[in-house]
Amino acid sequence: MAVDIILPKLGFSMTEGQLAEWLVPDGGQAVEGEPLFSLESDKSVNEVEAPASGTLRIIKEPGETYEVGTVLGTIE
Repeated sequence: MAVDIILPKLGFSMTEGQLAEWLVPDGGQAVEGEPLFSLESDKSVNEVEAPASGTLRIIKEPGETYEVGTVLGTIE
């Protein structure tokens, strides 16, 4: 069963964030609780942990700004 990777809301007023970089390559093995991608918001850069373990399928490319709740990829 695939798990969606969504752009999280890291602050009260956050509405969007920039996907800075994937820390696991497309097709690579994500490990639940380990850093999966870097997210830049207005005030900081954060590493976001994988919500599950499995094979990463990237949907959205780094360097772009996306709204909170956008599906960035899946873990199968």
